[in-house]
Amino acid sequence: MSTTPTASSTESRSPTGAKPPAEAPPAVAERPARTAPGWIGLVTILVLLGGGIALIALGVDRSELAIAGGALAILVSTIPMCSLTIVVPGTTKVLLFFGSYVGTVRQPGFWLVVPFATHTRVSVRVRNFETNELKVNDADGTPVHVAAIVVWEVAETAQASFAVEDYKKFVHVQSEAALRHVVMDHPYDGPDSTITLRGSADRVSAELAREVAARVAVAGIAIVEVRISKLSYAPEIAEAMLRRQQAGAIIAAREKIVEGAVTVVNQALRHLEEDGTVQLDDERRAAMVSNLLVVLTSDQQVSPVVNTGSLYT
Repeated sequence: MSTTPTASSTESRSPTGAKPPAEAPPAVAERPARTAPGWIGLVTILVLLGGGIALIALGVDRSELAIAGGALAILVSTIPMCSLTIVVPGTTKVLLFFGSYVGTVRQPGFWLVVPFATHTRVSVRVRNFETNELKVNDADGTPVHVAAIVVWEVAETAQASFAVEDYKKFVHVQSEAALRHVVMDHPYDGPDSTITLRGSADRVSAELAREVAARVAVAGIAIVEVRISKLSYAPEIAEAMLRRQQAGAIIAAREKIVEGAVTVVNQALRHLEEDGTVQLDDERRAAMVSNLLVVLTSDQQVSPVVNTGSLYT
């Protein structure tokens, strides 16, 4: 006898037979906890303790009821004792009441909060760290060593406490992942119009800060700044890339020298012809241009013979 799967059984499994992933629980948003000045709780504790001790002292010889009342007063005084907390500037207290989030105390001072709540200290000071030195291939496939300094702070204490297992470790790992991703998208060096790791430090740092901020937002972390602190070629190719950079610098310098020499030669010939002191035919003009270029572009001192043609008065 064949059976037809019910709607509930077909919806609970995917076509491959695996159960669909469970939906993630909604993120806990930070909210202020209900508080009262701590001195109120302190006065209450002193009154209950003093009254309880007095009742016990009076009831030792007179009444057992007074002793019971004094013991009860002392026992009740433990309730406000568990409700007092101190918040230092730059820190907060995240409150849990039997597993339920009841709020965060951000205002520094001495406070009376929900009794029997767990007080977890979360710092909201600005912090920084330097990532490990990573070996990453840039956009050209060249291995480079890179590290970055990340400046961050906790913006949402509830998310930092409940959304991830360890928000400090989470920031470290995600920062290194973002650093790898950004370095792989850009070359170490290149033309002026290209965004490079070495020549476009500000733009790369801004992109890196956005990348890290997007990755750690789930943990309630705000990124203040990210800067590349170390950047160099890997040792195995450092010498070859140094020679390449030197060759590029030499070529750029020679191009500038040749450009300037051509300008000087053109101006010299124009002045000579305009003044009428020298008359040059095409052959001697070409020889003069050649000799002047040799003099202006040579790395060593030269003494050429410059043929200026026939002079006339």
